Amino acid sequence: MTVVMMVMGDGGLPPTAALVAKLGGGQPGDYTMPGMALHLVYGVIAGIVFAVGVPLVGLSLGSLGVAIGIGLVYGIVLMIGGMMFWMRTIMEMEPDRDTMMMFGTVHVIYGVVLGAFLGAGIIA
Repeated sequence: MTVVMMVMGDGGLPPTAALVAKLGGGQPGDYTMPGMALHLVYGVIAGIVFAVGVPLVGLSLGSLGVAIGIGLVYGIVLMIGGMMFWMRTIMEMEPDRDTMMMFGTVHVIYGVVLGAFLGAGIIA
């Protein structure tokens, strides 16, 4: 999904580059690749949390349709958490409407694809 974000984006820096710059000093443009790597790590962790957490709360990913639905909800939760917590609180950013639309879209797609992969037994 990091690659999808890069393709759909406006060619600007990933928001995580701003976070890395905040931690390491310097300008976000100096941290494009570390920012993308950090986003990739976030995605892996979020996938693991989904795969392990959904069964722990008593939901089943056995049906493809249910898994996609749960993934959709998870993507929306990630979108809201990313917009409200990470971008605004941690990174102290106020993204424009287009950025927020792209951000929301890729996180919802991530959740749906993750649910589909797990529901189909492709990854588990």
